Amino acid sequence: MRIAITSEDGDFGALRELRRWLSEEPELRGRIRAHTPGPLRPDTMGLEADALLALLAPGGVAAVFAGALVAWVQTRRGDQTITLTRPDGTTVTVSTTRLKGLNAEQNARFVRELAASLDTPPNTMSAPARSRTADDEPPVPPHLP
Repeated sequence: MRIAITSEDGDFGALRELRRWLSEEPELRGRIRAHTPGPLRPDTMGLEADALLALLAPGGVAAVFAGALVAWVQTRRGDQTITLTRPDGTTVTVSTTRLKGLNAEQNARFVRELAASLDTPPNTMSAPARSRTADDEPPVPPHLP
């Protein structure tokens, strides 16, 4: 499954750091790529990515990805918001404002639910695509449809 990863404020530096962080996980090496969905802007000197693309396969890679992403977000200073978009258009937003206050049990539950929401095949989703955020209700996101 292809997951698009974007930064809310278009922070290219943050995406570059996230790519480096995720690529340090042995199970994710070669699965995280820079992605520019359209033509390069005329004022760009290099290949800055508008997004990252994660290529996840069934069988636990989503759990490794979710754990590494949450760990990276929790290490960030200030506010950082990352949006994950599934091929069916469903989005999940992960924000530092909610993750930094989680205890170990809440953190583990958040990672499990995030992994499950990314690992669910699109054709098994019963409701239309919709967005969720880590700021919705309790500190862990509700199950996606």
